[in-house]
Amino acid sequence: MNNDTICAPATAPGGALGIIRISGEQALEILSRIFTKDLTHAKPNTIHYGHISNIDETLVSVFRAPHSYTGEDAAEISCHGSRYILNQVLELLVQNGCRMAKPGEFTMRAYLNGKLDLSQAEAVADLIASNNKATHDIALSQLRGHFSSELAQLRDQLLKLTSLLELELDFSDHEDLEFANRTELMELAQRIDARITHLADTFHTGNALKNGIPVAIVGAPNVGKSTLLNALLGEERAIVSDIQGTTRDAIEDTIQLGGITFRFIDTAGIRHTDDQVERLGIDRSFSAAQRATIILMMTEPGVPYPDIPIHKDQTVIRIENKTEAFQAKYGIGLDNLRQQLIDAAPKTADTDIIITNARHYESLTLAHESIARVIDGLQQELSGDLLSEDLRLTLNHLADITGGQITPQETLNNIFSTFCVGK
Repeated sequence: MNNDTICAPATAPGGALGIIRISGEQALEILSRIFTKDLTHAKPNTIHYGHISNIDETLVSVFRAPHSYTGEDAAEISCHGSRYILNQVLELLVQNGCRMAKPGEFTMRAYLNGKLDLSQAEAVADLIASNNKATHDIALSQLRGHFSSELAQLRDQLLKLTSLLELELDFSDHEDLEFANRTELMELAQRIDARITHLADTFHTGNALKNGIPVAIVGAPNVGKSTLLNALLGEERAIVSDIQGTTRDAIEDTIQLGGITFRFIDTAGIRHTDDQVERLGIDRSFSAAQRATIILMMTEPGVPYPDIPIHKDQTVIRIENKTEAFQAKYGIGLDNLRQQLIDAAPKTADTDIIITNARHYESLTLAHESIARVIDGLQQELSGDLLSEDLRLTLNHLADITGGQITPQETLNNIFSTFCVGK
């Protein structure tokens, strides 16, 4: 990390107020050159009123290292939010020694200065991008270090095992000497593997909550699938027609119910047909149903439910449309259906750790493969040096998640390049 003092807008231009962030060794010195007050000796966590040159009256918040977001001396300028004012202030800062920050550079500095681990840094981006209560709660939990704490416990247990096995290697001339009881080692390795596997398994739930829980609406032609989609969305998203086979392709859209995002997929009506284009649409209906977490199986009086394969992880909600209890066209029964969808959504408690990041999932999968080799090696009574190697690999894969070991610069650039400039 270089020692440049960086600056960037932290808010979008055009609002009533705008914030510009500054961080680095010379942050307060540079700011003092353009502000009506000398801030080089300002106390930490204080706010100062003044003017930036002849551009605007502002409030400046002062933060001192290491008690700032980045761990460096830092400041935030609160001014009016016009694009002209923000650009003029940034231009002055650059002329006096600042450099414009790269995307995510403030958070990267926070990580490199030990204010956040890598998984917490990624949670900052997830928190900004959260668009419902579920994803907000997951990101906030990760930012507060719940996932990091869980990984730290696993690593501490693995380090104890690795240390005992490597101690045996130091006494390799004593072949019968064992510092690590193999029965206890097996029990601990299995417990660690079970926890790693559980964390990895939450990725399916986390991914659904993050991108919208997929809900496929399936049924025969003309039972009201498109009408139901339009009623749920509150807009004419899908074409409604009495002509069979109108829906030829899957139509997707999202809504929020109970703080959860649902991604609805209106599919082509399932029936026997010789129309090749309609047949393609029906094939896509089966494919969408297989990928869905929830299936709305729709019919009407006298029409059988479609015969499609259902796997054990799917929830099926059966709807008989055009009856006294449910009529999509008039909104009858929709409130009850909405509650059924909320009840069927994956549940998360405040203490749950849910994985939503593909990089974390990959590292957990690799850690599982490594610890599984340890378990297999114990069953085959392999030597401690071979077991120790796979234990070290497990540790490294877990460390990749939080950045507990040296993380390649390319990896850091890929992670932080997705952030907005002011973060």
